[in-house]
Amino acid sequence: MLLFGGRVADAAPPLEIYFIDVEGGQSTLIITPARETLLIDAGWSDSDSHSGDATSARDPGRIVAAMRDAGVTRINYLLATHFHRDHIGGIPGLARLVPIDTFIDHGSAYPPADRAKPNLVDPLDAVAYDDYLTVRGRSHHLVPKVGDRLSLKGIRTIVVSTDRSTLRRALPGSGERNAACAAAPLVTSYPGDENLRSTGLVLEWGRFRFLDIGDLIGQPLFDLVCPKDLIGAIDVYLVPHHGNTDAAEPATLAAFRPRVAVVNNAPRKGGRLAMLRMLREAQGVDSWQLHISDEAGDDNAPLERVANLDQVSAYWLKITVKADGSFTVTNSRTGVAKDYVAH
Repeated sequence: MLLFGGRVADAAPPLEIYFIDVEGGQSTLIITPARETLLIDAGWSDSDSHSGDATSARDPGRIVAAMRDAGVTRINYLLATHFHRDHIGGIPGLARLVPIDTFIDHGSAYPPADRAKPNLVDPLDAVAYDDYLTVRGRSHHLVPKVGDRLSLKGIRTIVVSTDRSTLRRALPGSGERNAACAAAPLVTSYPGDENLRSTGLVLEWGRFRFLDIGDLIGQPLFDLVCPKDLIGAIDVYLVPHHGNTDAAEPATLAAFRPRVAVVNNAPRKGGRLAMLRMLREAQGVDSWQLHISDEAGDDNAPLERVANLDQVSAYWLKITVKADGSFTVTNSRTGVAKDYVAH
């Protein structure tokens, strides 16, 4: 089991979370008060990542820019939520730019028998996975189980989903029956879908709680919130699967009750109308987006809470958390910052 240690100090430095624009993939950089780093995913594959010149690769460059802003120079832990190329494709290029100490993922994917079936495996995902394995093989590697904790000093980080398994017992403060549950999940998917295998976690520092479950959809997502809420109230919720319709499960918002929902979409990837409308209509939820969605119209978040209005810029959203659990969300495009008091 993975362990954690330490306590939150009264005058601790902040916890910082950067939601990096990787054009509808995922890359989330977490810097703990102890100045340890956890990077969750690293965006898309890029042709420059395979050329030996990673300095011009788009997504690794954007991650390094966020690291530079945060004043960190290495990744202590890199969590690959699952093995789709919009999540792991940038890792080979990033590994040429900065040290990565430990990789965390659900183990393996794309067996030979499945690679021959295009309805099961996208060949480009398999290529990205093979490239990822080469990089992972040069560092320490962990395969967590549900309930394990990552060894970040002073931060409680609990794995709530991985490889189609999810929590069986409610976390402290949760466990109530969810009145918003339907009889079955909003969507289903084929058994080998990598999204269903997403490794997700709850990160807690004092009274602050952050939830990232990658691209989790379907039955595993449903099992976290129905018939009982197994996670409890969340301050910041990274909306799964880039805000696609298949993650617009009403029971999630009833269970998690987030104050901030972040959507890591692109103009035409993720950020679907059904999801953004659900967020906009939810009581007490402020939605923030990495991009304006072409299809959502008036159901986009207010422009001051949208980081990018085109695909030329690469602004991030940043969360800064104080030891008392209060936090601030900042849009680097506009400089707009909104403060949220501790629960």
